[in-house]
Amino acid sequence: MSSTLVDALRSVVGVRHVLTGETQTRRFRRGYRYGGGDALAVVRPGTLVEMWSALKLVIEAGHVVIFQAANTGLTGGSTPQAEGYDRPVVIISTLRLNHMALIREGQEVVCQPGVTLERLEAALAPIGREPHSVIGSTCIGATVTGGICNNSGGALVRRGPAYTQMALYARVTREGKLELFNNLGIALGDTPEEMLRRLDEGRIDEAAVTDADGRWGSDRDYASHVRDVTASSPARYNADPRRLYEASGSAGHLAVFALRLDTFAADRKTRVFYIGSRDPAELATIRADILTRFEHLPIAGEYMHSSAYDASRRYGKDLFLFIRTFGARHVPKAYAWKGWFDAVTARLGMGTAVSDRILQWITDILPNHLPPRMEAFRARYPHHLLIKVGDDGVSEASRYFAERFPTADGDFFECTETEAQAAFLTRFAVGGAIVRYRAVHPRTVEDIVALDIALPRNATDWLEVLPPEIEEKLEFKMYCGHFLCHVLHQEYLVRKGEDCDAVKDAILSLLTQRGAKYPAEHNVGHLYAADEALAGFYRELDPTNSFNPGVGKTSKRLHWGCNCSPQPRNA
Repeated sequence: MSSTLVDALRSVVGVRHVLTGETQTRRFRRGYRYGGGDALAVVRPGTLVEMWSALKLVIEAGHVVIFQAANTGLTGGSTPQAEGYDRPVVIISTLRLNHMALIREGQEVVCQPGVTLERLEAALAPIGREPHSVIGSTCIGATVTGGICNNSGGALVRRGPAYTQMALYARVTREGKLELFNNLGIALGDTPEEMLRRLDEGRIDEAAVTDADGRWGSDRDYASHVRDVTASSPARYNADPRRLYEASGSAGHLAVFALRLDTFAADRKTRVFYIGSRDPAELATIRADILTRFEHLPIAGEYMHSSAYDASRRYGKDLFLFIRTFGARHVPKAYAWKGWFDAVTARLGMGTAVSDRILQWITDILPNHLPPRMEAFRARYPHHLLIKVGDDGVSEASRYFAERFPTADGDFFECTETEAQAAFLTRFAVGGAIVRYRAVHPRTVEDIVALDIALPRNATDWLEVLPPEIEEKLEFKMYCGHFLCHVLHQEYLVRKGEDCDAVKDAILSLLTQRGAKYPAEHNVGHLYAADEALAGFYRELDPTNSFNPGVGKTSKRLHWGCNCSPQPRNA
């Protein structure tokens, strides 16, 4: 049966686009940071019609389907696991499906599942508009659809999590029938093949575009939602029921063929204010003032602890210099070359960290790359806050910081263009720096425990203080995050020989006591347990458990391992 299916898939997408075997499928089966398992085949359709035909074959064969875009996720949600499936797994890679169409004078866009954020950003720039995210996941090749399916967040305060209510998707019914649903608000035809062929050919008639019965192409409530600093719930987190809608938050439990999303007007001028402080309460006050008193919300508000700054300065230097020299759009290619080199060294028995050791040796001998004023603030202050504002918000923020500072515990400066770029590149490089730290310290570091958490909007005691019995198990820890949204990234390098799962469980227990939700924006993947509401959403979308089973530590078995029917979420 398996060989028959592989042959049938090759007849649909071509022999070179059906990959089998350990070597050919490796990069699709292994996660960017975590996870990996086996797959019968990797299928790379070149059109939406091919994707539909391939999907029908896999479903008719009774196999599991895992849809994968750029595979940039940090929690392993786009790769198979090592065990637990009761059916063979087929990965459908969507990266070749990269057509998009700007509609309504560029205020909206229709994207196929392989469209990257970087490509969308480049298409929108000439008309003065932007996608949901502009740096971060953009740089590592993340796709628009991946962000939507995971309700990814990002740094941009006004826009909230990636979200849309307009999608063209397929699902498997309780009876095992594959059905296509067009909720784009665009008339495309009557049959699946006709609708998909029209999108493949780029034939979208503006006259056929409607308001989709009032459906949204972004989280249009978020700007007011995040301003409520008295609320006891977080501004955003992956399991938030207010932003689970069809493709949005589906985590691969639907087959997404196209999405319709809002785009955003780019700010004409921007400024970055760099704040340093010795008192966490001072930053909490600044956050509350900005969210409640400012007429214009900032573009971004990013926090770095000095530990994050130090890690990025040393272990993220090569990424910093690469982006500054070549631009962010070349980062995916650089990662691809690094991945190829690591695969070669692994086959030769040299391990997968050779590239990291070489790059680290080179950057260690290079001179310091950070501006003097940033370095001076690092010497004086453990807490760093980057506030980026635009247009009418510039004068408002300038007045506020000039009136507030200096204080007994803190100060600020308005960044030059060079300093602004350096500040945000330093913040961006933190995540990769922690991975590098682990790679070059295998004798002292067991592994990374990486958490992204959402604190309640009304939390003022935001900085974590760990008890000694956890601290002694850590080689290094770092904190950074999207401070105005109260989303923090907390990463811990666990000492060699210590139990990483036990450390993680202990920290999560403390976070639960503080009212935090997790994960905040990287989704549950295979690292976090989905709460019952989120698991119920998955069961509602995918009653046979045919798509990406096991995410959120749910069942990997057909029909979720039981004969039960999914209950409506509002029941």
